[in-house]
Amino acid sequence: MSRLPPLPPLREVIAAHGLSAEKALGQNFLLDAQLLDRIARVPGDLDGASVYEVGPGPGGLTRALLGAGAHVVAVERDRRCLVPLIELAQVVDGQLTVIEGDALDLDEAPLVGRGAHIVANLPYNVGTALLIRWLSDTAWTPWWASLTLMFQKEVAERIVAKPDSDHYGRLAVLAQWRSTPRIAFTVNRAAFVPPPKVTSAVVHIVPADAPEGVRLATLERITAAAFGQRRKMLRQSLKSVSGAIEALEALGIETTRRAETLSVEDFVALARILDAPDG
Repeated sequence: MSRLPPLPPLREVIAAHGLSAEKALGQNFLLDAQLLDRIARVPGDLDGASVYEVGPGPGGLTRALLGAGAHVVAVERDRRCLVPLIELAQVVDGQLTVIEGDALDLDEAPLVGRGAHIVANLPYNVGTALLIRWLSDTAWTPWWASLTLMFQKEVAERIVAKPDSDHYGRLAVLAQWRSTPRIAFTVNRAAFVPPPKVTSAVVHIVPADAPEGVRLATLERITAAAFGQRRKMLRQSLKSVSGAIEALEALGIETTRRAETLSVEDFVALARILDAPDG
């Protein structure tokens, strides 16, 4: 376990650099050290581990990760936050690497290395896009060992949702077809500066075995059609997907059912038939 050198309080760092959370960047700063330490504990023991952090802002979660003994690569696109992050890097003896850039544009694996944990208080406006990117890794098992991510609670519930629930949809299927997500805990809006309008939640995701004979592109095509018209029966919502109705019948799935009644395994089985050489 690493022990950080004495650091000024985060609020003083924010004040000294004239920082404020930018709504346009989806920022909400977390300053509660106990809460930040709790987030850093979710992936398990990080002593000596590699961690990739997106959108560290003034560095609150970064401090917690460093204090847990992690070697952190932090990517920040807000140039205002780079100075305090670089100052932090200078006092932790090579434990922190700061990269200026947009995470959506980076080839991350070479920067961080395989087996890294991704831990981030994600900006709300890019959180889902980044999650889908990390879940869409062509090579599976992916380069990351786990994801510990902050989302709006509603998005978190969509990630872990089960069939026949209001939140179950494309995101649940794409998240659960080859990984295991759970909500670690919720975070009151008052914990943030400024407080967002919604409650947040920390989601922890670990890779699972990828089903064989299934392509992500096929699963995305099926779920887009099925949940794009979720109030319609499958025989209507999936009629635009060639072979889908026949595949449903081959699986013994009633075409009068609706998308939210199918399990993740049902969608995977459907995709497997469509991806078969004679499908």
